[in-house]
Amino acid sequence: MDNKEYLKLIDEVIEKGRYKADWASLSNHKTPSWYYEAKLGIFIHWGIYSVPAYACEWYPRWMYNPGSREYEFHKEHFGDPKDFGYKDFIPMFKGEKFDADKWVELFKKSGARYVMPVCEHHDGFAMYASDLNRWNAAEMGPCRDVAGEIRKACEKNGLAFCGSSHRAEHYFFMNMGRTIDSDVNDEEYRDFYGPAYLCTELSDTAVFHTLEDVFSPAKPSEEWLCDWLVKTCELIDKCRPMILYFDTWIQNEAFKPYLKKVCAYYYNRAEEWGKEVTINYKHNAFPPTVATFDVERGALTDISPVPWQTDTAIGRKSWGYITDNEFKPSRQIICDLVDIVSKNGMLLINVGPKPDGTITDEETAVLEEIGEWMNINGEGIYGTTPWQVFGEGEVNNEAGSFQDNDEKNFTSKDFRFTYKNGFIYAFCMRPDSEEFLITSLKIKGERDVILSSAEALGDYDIVDSVRDEKGLHITLNRTPSSDKPVCFKIGMA
Repeated sequence: MDNKEYLKLIDEVIEKGRYKADWASLSNHKTPSWYYEAKLGIFIHWGIYSVPAYACEWYPRWMYNPGSREYEFHKEHFGDPKDFGYKDFIPMFKGEKFDADKWVELFKKSGARYVMPVCEHHDGFAMYASDLNRWNAAEMGPCRDVAGEIRKACEKNGLAFCGSSHRAEHYFFMNMGRTIDSDVNDEEYRDFYGPAYLCTELSDTAVFHTLEDVFSPAKPSEEWLCDWLVKTCELIDKCRPMILYFDTWIQNEAFKPYLKKVCAYYYNRAEEWGKEVTINYKHNAFPPTVATFDVERGALTDISPVPWQTDTAIGRKSWGYITDNEFKPSRQIICDLVDIVSKNGMLLINVGPKPDGTITDEETAVLEEIGEWMNINGEGIYGTTPWQVFGEGEVNNEAGSFQDNDEKNFTSKDFRFTYKNGFIYAFCMRPDSEEFLITSLKIKGERDVILSSAEALGDYDIVDSVRDEKGLHITLNRTPSSDKPVCFKIGMA
């Protein structure tokens, strides 16, 4: 099926389906119950960019930019970009130790309930068996349908398979290669490097502002947008993701008609499959009741009226594998998870496997430690809703993206709350003694909440529990030995 035939199919599916390509039809699409209850997912950035293992997953862009550290690194280790281009890393991307079952076994052990590989990153290399993009992992590099194998492993283990597309930015991603003598200018590889469209707004210094500017004069061509639509719908049909995640730039006004078509096509296909699905988006790409808002490496400061998501990484420096990455401790990620869930959100946490297909020891250890904590405290996370307030204490997030690399300085006075089935779950974010005071549960008067019981999850006993005008006083039999949050399960009469 070529692009013209696929465009016809897209129109036919939308015409026959319940969802039409307009916001009125697409609005009030329900957040999947499985997703809202799951709370924790795994993001996977694995691709060609793991081979140079330097700087970050944007290596393929910056390696063509004279003056950048990636350009100098590339020339020193691999040669001039005109002689050794990004495409030449593909034979080195072997994935010889890739084992989807082993990956998913680890993800399940972490307590995650959905898994989202990047099916195509900005570099334009598809990690699934595409019929429309010859540059794909099934035909080159590992010569395996990576996304397809992960999907099968997820289905076998009862985890939801999801998929991410970052193809929108591929329109310009390699464009700095236009400024030098490089293989980006070789027409033989145009279908890989893309238009690599170069303009002032999409230069090395302006691109980050342009990605967030809805009305930027830099807009993809109609030809590109149609191709993006077709390839996105092929990803939907080939991978059948239960969440379709989009990275940035799709909020550019030129994408709007095509976003509506993608959304209508996806939601209609999902009804054919009998599945609950949603789309993850950033900025203002979609109206809030059409899809699920996502904050990259950040969070909200209060309870959201609609479910939302944070995507972040265990690695501080890069989403993909690099040799000198630094890693967050499990405590930091667990605290982020509790905070996000208390505000009606979900957390998507990323790993960046090595080019051979193994997950780093550091990320493996963090996931295992998260799993150990979830085994004890998961009932206060899975399937919960926000309580009357998200929490108490002096520590909160800063609003916006790219705010979560530094660990928050929680104290024993910082609590976060969730609710489920008649119980309030109160998480002390940094326990440091056997004495606790939850001020949000103080006696307030005639419209008060009546509490009936209190227990601590895990290997702790409550030896005393008193409620007065200052709050709920709880005394444990011992000071927690862990620096991770401790959860109190408090019954309501």
